[in-house]
Amino acid sequence: MSTTSTDPEAAALLANVRNSGARLSAAMYDILKTRLLEGRYAAGEKIVVESIRQEFGVSKQPVMDALRRLSSDKLVYIFPQSGCEVVSYTQREVEDFFTLFGGFEGTIAAVAAARRTETQLIELGLISSRIDALLTSHDPEVRAHGYRIHNREFHAAIHTMAHSRIMAETSQRMWDMSDFLINTTGITNPLSSALPERQDDHHAIIEAIRQQDEAGAREAMERHIVGTISVIRDEADDLAG
Repeated sequence: MSTTSTDPEAAALLANVRNSGARLSAAMYDILKTRLLEGRYAAGEKIVVESIRQEFGVSKQPVMDALRRLSSDKLVYIFPQSGCEVVSYTQREVEDFFTLFGGFEGTIAAVAAARRTETQLIELGLISSRIDALLTSHDPEVRAHGYRIHNREFHAAIHTMAHSRIMAETSQRMWDMSDFLINTTGITNPLSSALPERQDDHHAIIEAIRQQDEAGAREAMERHIVGTISVIRDEADDLAG
């Protein structure tokens, strides 16, 4: 099982599959999903199975298995006998999603405010400090990529505070869709320009959780998530202008 991939993380993942005996289709799913969430494919872009197969030196089956799972995740469309492409959502659909997502994450933040521990609060602050550090970078790519990673960590820590497996697992799928929608807009380094405002939102969320202010945590979180709509719109307008 050789690979000609130039992606070090993908190559390492496939090497682990070879050494551990894990399922190849699961590894391909993780690789392709990461590429989709990071915007390496654009909305509506064709995904050529043969190209992926040759890139990783694998058979067609694990690639198709991975794409079928991604189709279930609503990230790609598979057209019988004709191919596969990245899903393209309308502006209204994107706005509907973030409105729904904001309400859900607001509920989790309220529960987290009621149930959090002091140790968890310290951990949340440490994660937030990593985002603070990104504000000093003048490299938009560093800011955008770092924010995507640490932002997921930040919200995952709040999910942990809620002590609800059902909430956390449901939210995980919604965060995947959020990353996908943000990073397939065609905007280079999305959210990079809005990083200071996004982090101000985080500070407000932390403070509400610290004070165990359930209503405040709900409101701050919902405002933060729904505010993504205007950030995407503004950055798209800047790109068009």
